[in-house]
Amino acid sequence: MRSLACFLFFAAAASGQDRYPVDWNKLEPEILDHFTSLLRIDTSNPPGNETRAAKAVEAVLEREGIPSALYSSVPSRANLVARIRGNGSKKPILLMGHTDVVGVQRERWTVDPFAAIRKDGYIVARGATDDKEHVVAGMMVLMLLKRLHVKLDRDVIFLAEAGEEGTTAVGIDFMVKQHWGEIEAEYALAEGGSMVEEGGRVNRVLVATTEKAPRGIRLVARGPAGHGSRPIPGNAVVHLAQAVARAGTWETPMRLNDTTRAYFERLAAISPPADAARYRGILDPARAPEIDRFFREHEPSTYSMLRTSVVPTILKGGFRSNVIPSEAEAYLDVRALPDEDMTRFLADLRRVIADPAVEVVPPAAGGRPVAPPSRIDTEMFHALEKVAHRMFNAPALPSMLTGATDNAQLRARGVQAYGVGPIVSTGDGPLGGAHSDDERISVRSVVKLAEYLWNVVLESAASN
Repeated sequence: MRSLACFLFFAAAASGQDRYPVDWNKLEPEILDHFTSLLRIDTSNPPGNETRAAKAVEAVLEREGIPSALYSSVPSRANLVARIRGNGSKKPILLMGHTDVVGVQRERWTVDPFAAIRKDGYIVARGATDDKEHVVAGMMVLMLLKRLHVKLDRDVIFLAEAGEEGTTAVGIDFMVKQHWGEIEAEYALAEGGSMVEEGGRVNRVLVATTEKAPRGIRLVARGPAGHGSRPIPGNAVVHLAQAVARAGTWETPMRLNDTTRAYFERLAAISPPADAARYRGILDPARAPEIDRFFREHEPSTYSMLRTSVVPTILKGGFRSNVIPSEAEAYLDVRALPDEDMTRFLADLRRVIADPAVEVVPPAAGGRPVAPPSRIDTEMFHALEKVAHRMFNAPALPSMLTGATDNAQLRARGVQAYGVGPIVSTGDGPLGGAHSDDERISVRSVVKLAEYLWNVVLESAASN
């Protein structure tokens, strides 16, 4: 009896990874086949045409005997939902990936952005890192749950959403407002994090528990029109250029929150001495300004995590080379800290620009909502930590994403939503990253993301 009790104890304690083993090397060709097929569907937003991708995913799931449904406010922009049911003893998990991608300037790519070219261990295509790898990973998790007859305490829901790249009204907003019952969950896993690799080894897994809020601001300069041969003091282009320069070089105040404070504390614990000293030093008010300047020059992502950022991205003005226009305009991509007071921020920006000829136009109403960070004391975060340690012998660090994702709308509804992502190498820099020319992802990263999500789902949803 004692032997039987011991056997049952260890059987129950065994991880889902052990109870439902997967040969990832054997599965790699299938994963890559689904991934490249999806990348070859042009879902550039605008116009999106995500229904084409949703139907492709629907066909794959149907062959596996997994029913799915399409939901759309616009016929060409469908969202797909599929579900593997558990016993209902715990609330569901939602896996998300968006099927739309940003547009491309084809002349700047060295390959066809929708051919999914594979070379040197990478796949080059628009959407390779943002975000079709999550679509395929979520799809594979559902397929494996079905194939291996995994017993679940939770439903596992998969949402392939449309419109993430700036048109959320047809995507996550539509699903939250009109079909919440189809996607309601306790936890969500989507884009926003990464597995950071140095020297060929993943040494930390970044899990986004909160994110900055996009709050785009326009600058509009006005002045008299005139002939290009006659300089005038009120030239709108000159006023705009000066305003953009002041806004773009403005060092907004540095501010830590609970997430970034925990991030730097944990990152310091695993970093080389010089880096660790900086990460600890940013928590010290006396040393922070000096270290902040270092981040501005050498670690722009870290610099952005510490403040509401202001980046000029679009300039518009004039229509002929010999005409002084009466109006010129710029767009500032402002990414606000979750607790930013935008009324006060706009007042500060106007003081920095200090030009009555330039109007500061506030962000449009709406936008992604702001919500409290997802907690790090949950069963899901512990699962993310446990799998990171098991797969990579690396810690999972809570982090604040400087971009924006559809997790924002879920957090606003009380879902504990976490951003995870593929392997990224610190040596790659911006080459081939999200939204870049020749966007690319390593084959290994695609497979490891699917494996990580699979193990996390087993850890947090499989019945013992």
